[in-house]
Amino acid sequence: MVTNFSEQDSLVSEWMRELRDIATQGNREQFRNNIHKIGQVAAYHISLQLHYTDTLIHTPLASTQCRTLATQPVIATIMRAGLPLYNGILSYFNKADSAFIGAYRQHINETDFEIAQGYIACPVLRDRPLILADPMLATGASMIQTIDSLLAFGQPSHIHIVAIIASQAGIDTVQQHVPDAHIWVGAIDNELDANKYIVPGLGDAGDLCFGEKLQH
Repeated sequence: MVTNFSEQDSLVSEWMRELRDIATQGNREQFRNNIHKIGQVAAYHISLQLHYTDTLIHTPLASTQCRTLATQPVIATIMRAGLPLYNGILSYFNKADSAFIGAYRQHINETDFEIAQGYIACPVLRDRPLILADPMLATGASMIQTIDSLLAFGQPSHIHIVAIIASQAGIDTVQQHVPDAHIWVGAIDNELDANKYIVPGLGDAGDLCFGEKLQH
């Protein structure tokens, strides 16, 4: 299942415009904050899909039943570009556990690359909701490799994938590999260029958040 936040007008549309526009991309703080806010919107919508139980609590005046999450999720992100999106989700699921994955495109030549993964830290995932945050879902290759690596820590009860922008090709690839995953996106773009970057996209989300990196 795919939920596209841009299918109806909302503040997400305004935040997406600012993220894409080169006239506003130079403000790193605003760029990170907009991604953070979209993460919060995604977290709220994901919370509507989770399971809750009744819990007896005591107010100063009486006892009453309240609804509470049955199981805290695990929030995972691919460093470094995923950190603002992860922080937005974590600010709502503030009791969640976290997982971190180090993955990047290792270029073979100008157009071909492999996904290199050098670091992973994850709690037990068995029977827990997994929320995986990565701002750009381009080919879907890094997302699939990340999910496969995380499944070594147990089978989640549900998988939610949150992206700022996804290509249709990336969505199709992920859905073929994990058909039960729910994908949440700020926008869907139809084109990938020769370097497998999303068009029109917004550029390199990690560089726009944290500064240009040197490749080794």
